Amino acid sequence: MLALTLVAVSLGLSNMAASIAIGVGGVSRRTRLRVGLIFGLFEAGMPVLGLLIGHGLASQIGRQAKWLAAGLLIAAGCYSVFSGLRAGRASGQERVQGSVPELLRLLASGLALSIDNLVVGFALGSYQVGILAAAVVIGAVSVALSLAGLEFGARIGRRAGERGQVIGGIILAGVGLAVGFGALG
Repeated sequence: MLALTLVAVSLGLSNMAASIAIGVGGVSRRTRLRVGLIFGLFEAGMPVLGLLIGHGLASQIGRQAKWLAAGLLIAAGCYSVFSGLRAGRASGQERVQGSVPELLRLLASGLALSIDNLVVGFALGSYQVGILAAAVVIGAVSVALSLAGLEFGARIGRRAGERGQVIGGIILAGVGLAVGFGALG
């Protein structure tokens, strides 16, 4: 169980980093719920999917996963930066929390951060770890780290003021670069 928890923490750290970036832009109850559900479900579900699709396909996807994940995260970060810069220039316009683009960015980020879990699912199956237990532990740790990241990011965002969305986008793009170069994920 200790090994499973350590795997879950190592997988959840990239979610925490991305959640910090999301939290900088502001954290509402709805954002907490969405991030927790999306990141938790992707993190818990991908190992199960990895176990089901088997070693061959999982390892092929795994080799390309970091580049796909990096591209998605960098794109989401750049979109946040440009949106924040545009909103900063337009006076009197408020950013709409819970909009469709925000949900799409969360879904893309959740997918990007969990692609490598396909290979983890196969590895867990090879070590006779119960897949249900693995999914629950990985999902719970992911949700906890994601929520902690949101809170930390929100504290940064309160200090950053209107620049919060731009700073969050830069952090998210940085997480994408870190994933691409193998430092996270």
